[in-house]
Amino acid sequence: MGWTSPVNVKLANVTTSPLDEPITADQEAWIGSLLTVGAIFGPFIGGFAAAKVGRKWGLLSSSIPLLVGWVLVAAATSVAFLYAARIAWGVGVGMLFTISPMYCAEIATDDVRGALGSFLQLFITFGFLLVYGIGPFVSYDVIAYVGVAFVICFDLAFFFMPESPTYHLIKNDKESAAECLMTIRGRSRAGVQAELDKMSAEISASMEKTATIMDVFHGANFKAFYISCALVFFQQFSGINAVLFYMTSIFDAAGAGIDSAYATIIIGAVQVVASGITPIVVDRLGRRILLMISSCGAAVGLGLLGMYFLLSAVESSVLPSIGFLPILALVLFILTYCWGLGPLPWAVMGELMATEVKAVAAPMATAVCWTLSFLVTRYYGPIASAVGLYTAFWIFGICCVVAFFFSMIVVPETKGKSLQEIQDILAGKSSKSEKA
Repeated sequence: MGWTSPVNVKLANVTTSPLDEPITADQEAWIGSLLTVGAIFGPFIGGFAAAKVGRKWGLLSSSIPLLVGWVLVAAATSVAFLYAARIAWGVGVGMLFTISPMYCAEIATDDVRGALGSFLQLFITFGFLLVYGIGPFVSYDVIAYVGVAFVICFDLAFFFMPESPTYHLIKNDKESAAECLMTIRGRSRAGVQAELDKMSAEISASMEKTATIMDVFHGANFKAFYISCALVFFQQFSGINAVLFYMTSIFDAAGAGIDSAYATIIIGAVQVVASGITPIVVDRLGRRILLMISSCGAAVGLGLLGMYFLLSAVESSVLPSIGFLPILALVLFILTYCWGLGPLPWAVMGELMATEVKAVAAPMATAVCWTLSFLVTRYYGPIASAVGLYTAFWIFGICCVVAFFFSMIVVPETKGKSLQEIQDILAGKSSKSEKA
């Protein structure tokens, strides 16, 4: 996902590019945005795999399009190879973003489910930092080899992980579910029996009828779906992917007094640190308050960034004295984005959606996310050129302001609640914890 930031610079220079000629601005926009096109279709493949072969094997199968993408990148002799690679990567990313929150929500206990769901964003930021850290200083080919190595490491490590107990219970295989739960909890059969019985009863109740697409648009299911879609809308229209995909270009355009390669490393490090905070505090503070803090901070950061580029456009005399502002604004934006808008839409999606509709609804919501991401990444450049970078960042900032009020008014708090209690809240019933 962060590959384009250092690689676009290499592709623009014929001496560092594997292609015969430098890429054009339009080709750069397509290279950035085609990952999101593949990611629109990936969730449906991932949802099908999760339902048919399980969460574990669904996640392992995502490595196929990821490896195909890296091989195409390594073998690229024309921009068509890069287009195909980005689409392949997108399919793999779409599968991962669908199945990973599902798997995390299903193996976690109620008190750590938010933290575990937040790890998705944390490890994404490690990936960004890796490519920001090595990308400017190694060859184009070395980046591809590192990518292949990480996919292989994932396959070798995750092969030994257990399946989700929920998947086995859905398939009416209680013994396999017990084995998985014993492995995950590190307890004996007697130690997990109470939890297993509770999970089995909840799933039996929820699986009384087979879920269809139409079930997603009724009652509590629809409320969970539209909240999930709204959260991924705000996530994408915070402008995060435009910032991350084109970060090097933004620093170059800002003319900040620091090499863009080092500036992106600073931002990547901030992402990792900020994303490491969320798993620690999310089950203490709750989802809603973190979403509100995140959207507020992101709006301020984007506002400052827009102000800098407005002053740049009018050639203000104060510009030389505020060369630090783009980095400060981006640090604030990334820091607060990683506290809430980044990880929590995925964690909340895994919590809100009922078990019987999750395999249908989660791919739809994830596809909505990546459709929005395509629109942002593909048209950010042309729109910024037409109306100015400052206008583009202010539009993103306004979306973050709306996200603040949506989180405050509409998003239910799921901290410490069981999946069944969350469904009761969505259906307008009082949960046990609320009664207490």
